[in-house]
Parts: sequence; structure tokens; C-alpha cells
Amino acid sequence: MISKLLGKNKNFWMSAYLRILYRRYIVKFVLMIRSQTTAPLPPPYLDGFGYNVYSQNDEDGIINEIFKRIGTTNKTFVEFGVQDGLESNGHFLLFSGWRGLWIDGSKKNIKKIEKKFPQPLSTKQLTAVNAMVTAENINDLIGKNGFNGEIDLLSIDIDGNDYWVWQAIKCVDPRVVVIEYNAKFPPDCEWIMEYNPGHIWDRTDNFGTSLKSLELLGAKLGYRLVGTNINGVNAFFVKSSLAKELFAEPATAENLCRALGAGFPKFFNVGHPNNKYIGNKHSTKKY
Repeated sequence: MISKLLGKNKNFWMSAYLRILYRRYIVKFVLMIRSQTTAPLPPPYLDGFGYNVYSQNDEDGIINEIFKRIGTTNKTFVEFGVQDGLESNGHFLLFSGWRGLWIDGSKKNIKKIEKKFPQPLSTKQLTAVNAMVTAENINDLIGKNGFNGEIDLLSIDIDGNDYWVWQAIKCVDPRVVVIEYNAKFPPDCEWIMEYNPGHIWDRTDNFGTSLKSLELLGAKLGYRLVGTNINGVNAFFVKSSLAKELFAEPATAENLCRALGAGFPKFFNVGHPNNKYIGNKHSTKKY
């Protein structure tokens, strides 16, 4: 029965399922061992400052430490790709009195947000919008919902066109950017997913961009890479004019990558399964 349902793709889907189990349980176990056996680098590195209140991983602590160093202005955030909001980078910020905008492509997720966050929605502390984010519509989506000019935080996690959307944003000027990267690729590898406004992540490795490509884009946009979280999900950027001597140097992917696979044997692959060739004109690897 299961074989018939899976059809020709049964090996791929079984592999994907096993990798999900691996990420949920084995990685957590290894992270626990690593935290007890590997001393974090001292400040100005962000290692050791991460913790989880509501974020998916250790983003809450890293975000808090960044703003301890550079201060806040209007305590405003814009975040998209939040699912139901419970495991988001903005949840603890709301709890701490910030104002924000959440955008998600699923109507079901927005209905869940409306059910689970009635208080901040009713006071306009939080605005929740249902929309599929593209490079073409992102400025309109943010601007028409009352967010313009300088904000403290922008968080991007849309499992696909993250690079292209960040590059397109002009209506807000974030001081800090948190953006998902594709940790399958080593720190010195440049790779960017081909832009596709209709992209839906299929749980393979064909999504997002490598950390090195984000480092280079950030520099072009006036941002400096200041760190990543330990299991290879998010990268953290601060406006270059604010970073000064407050964060680690050199500000490169090679120096600041903290993905699990970066410090462990090769069988600890933090990436997702592959099912086709994804090399393109944006792909380079230095040998």
C-alpha cells in the first residue's frame, strides 16, 4: 500500500522523511554534546549568546545580544515566512513590547495567528498579512501596511527566493537583517537559487542561497555579516556603519559559519536531500 502511494518517488520521500527525523533528534543530541565539549569563541563573536524563548533555534538570544551592542531605535520589525508565528523571530520581540508586521503565504497560518495572537492584533501592535512574497510585490506589501523608513529588524525566511527579495527591498531600511541560508554548501561556495516567483519549497536542497552569496550581497547593500546560528539556519547582518568594532573580524562566511557540519565529520550533513542538478550561472566553488 505504502509503495503504491509513494510510487516512483518512494526512495526520495523516504530519504526526506529520515532526514527530518535526523534534524529533529540526532542534531539536537549532537548540539548538546558539542555545547558541553566545545568552548564558544569569546566576544566579539556571537557564540555563546544564543538561546531559545520562542524562536526556532537560538535566534532569540543572538538577536538580543546584537541589539545590546548597537541599541534600538523604534523597536519595529518586519518578518515574513512566519507560519503560525509561535516559532518566529518576532514572537519574543512582541512579548518584549516591539511592534511588527508578519507576512505568510498560507491562509491557514494567518487564521492561526489571528486565533493565537488576538491581543497584539487588537491593539495594532502586530499586523498579520496573507500573501505570497515575491521580489515584485514585497515593497508594496510592507509599505501599504504602514511600515516605511528605518526599522530595527528585518527577518526573511521564505524557503526559496530569500536572496532576491532582500535585494529588492527599498521601502524599509533595517538596521539588522536575519535571513535563512542554505547550509548544504560550504562557507566558500557561491550559490543562488534561480529566481522563480512561483517557487514552493519541495523539501529538497533547491532553495535559498549559500552563506557566501549572502555575505557578498550584504556587503553590496551596506551590511556586514556578524554571525550565524549553530545549526545552520539563519545568518545575521548589521549595517556596516553600526557594526564598527563591535563584532568579529574578518566578517566572512569562512570565519563566521557556525553550521553543525562546519565543525564535524562529513556525515553530519545539515543540508536537505537532492533530487536533481541545481548548478547554475550563480554557482561557484573555489578549489
